[in-house]
Amino acid sequence: MLEVEGIHTYYGLSHILFDVSLKVKKGQVVCLLGRNGAGKTTTFRSIMGLNPPSRGQIRFNEADVTGSPPYQLVRKGMGWVPDDRRIFADLTVGENLEIAEREPTWGEKWDKQKVYDLFPALKYLDDRRGGLLSGGEQKMLAIGRALMTNPQFLLLDEPTEGLAPVLVKSLGGRIKKLKEVGLTVLLAEQNVKFTLALSDYGYIIDNGRICYQGTVEELNENEDVRTMCGI
Repeated sequence: MLEVEGIHTYYGLSHILFDVSLKVKKGQVVCLLGRNGAGKTTTFRSIMGLNPPSRGQIRFNEADVTGSPPYQLVRKGMGWVPDDRRIFADLTVGENLEIAEREPTWGEKWDKQKVYDLFPALKYLDDRRGGLLSGGEQKMLAIGRALMTNPQFLLLDEPTEGLAPVLVKSLGGRIKKLKEVGLTVLLAEQNVKFTLALSDYGYIIDNGRICYQGTVEELNENEDVRTMCGI
Protein backbone atom coordinates (compact mmCIF):
# COMPACT_ATOMS: atom_id res chain seq x y z
CA MET A 1 0.00 0.00 0.00
CA LEU A 2 2.84 2.42 0.88
CA GLU A 3 6.35 2.37 -0.57
CA VAL A 4 9.00 4.87 0.47
CA GLU A 5 12.15 4.55 -1.60
CA GLY A 6 15.44 6.25 -0.82
CA ILE A 7 14.11 9.58 0.40
CA HIS A 8 16.40 12.40 1.55
CA THR A 9 14.74 15.24 3.46
CA TYR A 10 16.15 18.56 4.62
CA TYR A 11 15.06 21.28 7.05
CA GLY A 12 16.67 24.27 5.41
CA LEU A 13 20.32 23.32 5.01
CA SER A 14 20.14 20.55 7.60
CA HIS A 15 20.09 17.05 6.12
CA ILE A 16 17.66 15.05 8.31
CA LEU A 17 16.73 11.84 6.45
CA PHE A 18 19.32 9.80 4.58
CA ASP A 19 18.13 7.28 1.97
CA VAL A 20 15.12 6.14 4.04
CA SER A 21 13.13 3.25 2.54
CA LEU A 22 10.20 1.31 3.97
CA LYS A 23 7.12 -0.61 2.84
CA VAL A 24 3.70 -1.19 4.38
CA LYS A 25 1.47 -3.94 3.00
CA LYS A 26 -2.31 -3.74 3.08
CA GLY A 27 -3.76 -4.87 6.39
CA GLN A 28 -0.48 -4.65 8.31
CA VAL A 29 0.55 -2.66 11.35
CA VAL A 30 4.14 -1.59 10.69
CA CYS A 31 6.21 0.26 13.26
CA LEU A 32 8.97 2.82 12.94
CA LEU A 33 10.98 2.71 16.15
CA GLY A 34 13.64 5.14 17.31
CA ARG A 35 14.66 7.49 20.05
CA ASN A 36 13.50 11.10 20.22
CA GLY A 37 15.05 13.04 17.33
CA ALA A 38 15.93 9.93 15.30
CA GLY A 39 13.82 10.99 12.31
CA LYS A 40 10.42 9.37 12.87
CA THR A 41 8.30 12.52 12.69
CA THR A 42 10.29 13.86 9.73
CA THR A 43 9.60 10.59 7.90
CA PHE A 44 5.88 11.05 8.51
CA ARG A 45 5.99 14.71 7.47
CA SER A 46 7.79 13.68 4.28
CA ILE A 47 5.13 11.08 3.50
CA MET A 48 2.32 13.59 4.16
CA GLY A 49 3.86 16.28 1.96
CA LEU A 50 4.58 18.73 4.77
CA ASN A 51 8.35 18.42 4.28
CA PRO A 52 8.68 16.87 0.81
CA PRO A 53 11.89 14.91 0.20
CA SER A 54 14.47 16.43 -2.11
CA ARG A 55 15.30 12.98 -3.49
CA GLY A 56 13.57 9.63 -3.57
CA GLN A 57 10.00 8.55 -4.21
CA ILE A 58 6.83 7.87 -2.22
CA ARG A 59 4.09 5.66 -3.71
CA PHE A 60 0.63 5.05 -2.30
CA ASN A 61 -1.50 2.33 -3.88
CA GLU A 62 1.11 2.22 -6.67
CA ALA A 63 0.68 5.91 -7.54
CA ASP A 64 3.56 8.38 -7.17
CA VAL A 65 2.51 10.85 -4.45
CA THR A 66 5.93 12.37 -3.72
CA GLY A 67 5.42 15.93 -2.52
CA SER A 68 1.63 15.85 -2.87
CA PRO A 69 -0.08 18.28 -0.46
CA PRO A 70 -1.83 16.76 2.57
CA TYR A 71 -5.37 17.49 1.37
CA GLN A 72 -4.76 15.44 -1.78
CA LEU A 73 -3.35 12.56 0.25
CA VAL A 74 -6.41 12.61 2.51
CA ARG A 75 -8.61 12.35 -0.57
CA LYS A 76 -6.54 9.36 -1.72
CA GLY A 77 -7.11 7.61 1.61
CA MET A 78 -4.37 8.63 4.04
CA GLY A 79 -5.06 9.75 7.59
CA TRP A 80 -2.50 11.32 9.93
CA VAL A 81 -2.47 11.70 13.71
CA PRO A 82 0.44 14.06 14.56
CA ASP A 83 2.38 13.72 17.79
CA ASP A 84 1.08 17.10 19.05
CA ARG A 85 -2.58 16.15 18.32
CA ARG A 86 -3.55 19.58 16.86
CA ILE A 87 -7.20 19.43 17.83
CA PHE A 88 -9.33 22.59 17.64
CA ALA A 89 -9.30 23.84 21.23
CA ASP A 90 -12.34 26.13 20.86
CA LEU A 91 -14.54 23.49 19.19
CA THR A 92 -16.37 20.78 21.10
CA VAL A 93 -15.48 17.12 20.77
CA GLY A 94 -18.47 16.60 18.49
CA GLU A 95 -17.56 19.61 16.35
CA ASN A 96 -13.94 18.44 16.04
CA LEU A 97 -15.23 15.17 14.63
CA GLU A 98 -17.92 16.63 12.41
CA ILE A 99 -15.58 19.14 10.77
CA ALA A 100 -13.35 16.30 9.53
CA GLU A 101 -16.14 14.09 8.17
CA ARG A 102 -15.96 13.08 4.52
CA GLU A 103 -17.76 10.46 2.50
CA PRO A 104 -15.85 7.21 2.02
CA THR A 105 -14.86 5.91 -1.40
CA TRP A 106 -13.98 2.44 -0.01
CA GLY A 107 -15.02 0.16 2.82
CA GLU A 108 -17.43 0.99 5.63
CA LYS A 109 -18.09 4.57 6.67
CA TRP A 110 -16.63 5.99 9.87
CA ASP A 111 -19.09 8.35 11.50
CA LYS A 112 -19.34 9.95 14.93
CA GLN A 113 -21.18 6.99 16.42
CA LYS A 114 -18.51 4.53 15.25
CA VAL A 115 -15.81 6.74 16.76
CA TYR A 116 -17.74 6.80 20.03
CA ASP A 117 -18.06 3.01 19.88
CA LEU A 118 -14.26 2.80 19.56
CA PHE A 119 -13.63 5.45 22.25
CA PRO A 120 -16.67 5.35 24.59
CA ALA A 121 -15.22 8.06 26.85
CA LEU A 122 -15.59 10.63 24.06
CA LYS A 123 -19.35 10.07 23.84
CA TYR A 124 -19.80 11.63 27.28
CA LEU A 125 -17.59 14.57 26.30
CA ASP A 126 -19.43 15.40 23.08
CA ASP A 127 -20.20 19.00 24.09
CA ARG A 128 -16.92 19.71 25.90
CA ARG A 129 -14.41 22.00 24.21
CA GLY A 130 -11.23 20.35 23.00
CA GLY A 131 -9.01 22.64 25.01
CA LEU A 132 -10.54 21.36 28.26
CA LEU A 133 -9.75 17.69 27.59
CA SER A 134 -6.96 15.76 29.26
CA GLY A 135 -3.97 14.64 27.23
CA GLY A 136 -5.37 11.12 26.85
CA GLU A 137 -8.77 12.43 25.79
CA GLN A 138 -7.16 14.73 23.24
CA LYS A 139 -5.20 11.77 21.85
CA MET A 140 -8.40 9.75 21.43
CA LEU A 141 -10.06 12.74 19.77
CA ALA A 142 -7.14 13.21 17.36
CA ILE A 143 -7.38 9.56 16.30
CA GLY A 144 -11.15 9.80 16.01
CA ARG A 145 -10.90 12.92 13.88
CA ALA A 146 -8.49 11.17 11.51
CA LEU A 147 -10.90 8.23 11.25
CA MET A 148 -13.72 10.60 10.29
CA THR A 149 -11.87 11.24 7.02
CA ASN A 150 -12.45 7.53 6.27
CA PRO A 151 -8.84 6.55 5.54
CA GLN A 152 -7.50 3.29 4.16
CA PHE A 153 -4.14 3.98 5.74
CA LEU A 154 -3.40 5.66 9.06
CA LEU A 155 -0.14 7.21 10.25
CA LEU A 156 0.06 7.37 14.05
CA ASP A 157 2.93 9.50 15.36
CA GLU A 158 3.88 8.84 19.02
CA PRO A 159 0.34 7.95 20.17
CA THR A 160 1.44 6.93 23.69
CA GLU A 161 3.51 10.04 24.42
CA GLY A 162 2.49 11.57 27.74
CA LEU A 163 -0.17 8.95 28.51
CA ALA A 164 -0.55 7.12 31.81
CA PRO A 165 0.13 3.35 31.67
CA VAL A 166 -3.56 2.44 31.98
CA LEU A 167 -4.37 4.64 28.96
CA VAL A 168 -1.47 3.16 26.99
CA LYS A 169 -2.90 -0.32 27.51
CA SER A 170 -6.36 0.86 26.47
CA LEU A 171 -4.99 2.56 23.36
CA GLY A 172 -3.23 -0.65 22.34
CA GLY A 173 -6.57 -2.44 22.37
CA ARG A 174 -8.12 0.26 20.19
CA ILE A 175 -5.32 0.01 17.62
CA LYS A 176 -5.84 -3.77 17.45
CA LYS A 177 -9.52 -3.10 16.71
CA LEU A 178 -8.55 -0.79 13.84
CA LYS A 179 -6.48 -3.59 12.33
CA GLU A 180 -9.39 -6.02 12.77
CA VAL A 181 -11.67 -3.77 10.71
CA GLY A 182 -9.13 -3.69 7.88
CA LEU A 183 -7.23 -0.45 8.47
CA THR A 184 -3.52 -0.39 7.56
CA VAL A 185 -1.34 1.43 10.10
CA LEU A 186 2.17 2.91 10.19
CA LEU A 187 3.06 3.56 13.81
CA ALA A 188 5.98 5.70 15.00
CA GLU A 189 6.91 5.17 18.64
CA GLN A 190 9.57 5.20 21.33
CA ASN A 191 7.59 2.77 23.50
CA VAL A 192 9.12 -0.44 22.15
CA LYS A 193 7.19 -3.09 24.07
CA PHE A 194 3.83 -1.44 23.35
CA THR A 195 4.65 -1.12 19.66
CA LEU A 196 6.06 -4.59 19.00
CA ALA A 197 3.02 -6.15 20.68
CA LEU A 198 0.84 -4.56 17.96
CA SER A 199 3.04 -4.79 14.88
CA ASP A 200 3.64 -7.27 12.09
CA TYR A 201 6.87 -5.74 10.83
CA GLY A 202 9.26 -3.08 12.06
CA TYR A 203 11.94 -0.61 11.09
CA ILE A 204 14.53 0.96 13.39
CA ILE A 205 15.62 4.50 12.54
CA ASP A 206 18.62 6.26 14.05
CA ASN A 207 20.24 9.54 13.02
CA GLY A 208 17.93 9.74 10.01
CA ARG A 209 18.84 6.30 8.62
CA ILE A 210 17.05 2.95 8.68
CA CYS A 211 19.53 0.71 10.48
CA TYR A 212 17.46 -2.48 11.00
CA GLN A 213 14.26 -4.00 9.69
CA GLY A 214 12.44 -7.28 10.06
CA THR A 215 9.45 -9.11 11.46
CA VAL A 216 8.64 -8.57 15.13
CA GLU A 217 10.15 -11.98 15.88
CA GLU A 218 13.36 -11.07 14.05
CA LEU A 219 13.64 -7.74 15.86
CA ASN A 220 13.09 -9.39 19.23
CA GLU A 221 15.77 -11.99 18.51
CA ASN A 222 18.38 -9.51 17.18
CA GLU A 223 20.77 -8.73 20.02
CA ASP A 224 21.88 -5.39 18.48
CA VAL A 225 18.26 -4.26 18.21
CA ARG A 226 17.51 -5.42 21.75
CA THR A 227 20.44 -3.39 23.04
CA MET A 228 19.58 -0.28 21.02
CA CYS A 229 15.88 -0.33 21.95
CA GLY A 230 16.24 -1.62 25.49
CA ILE A 231 14.02 -4.63 24.87
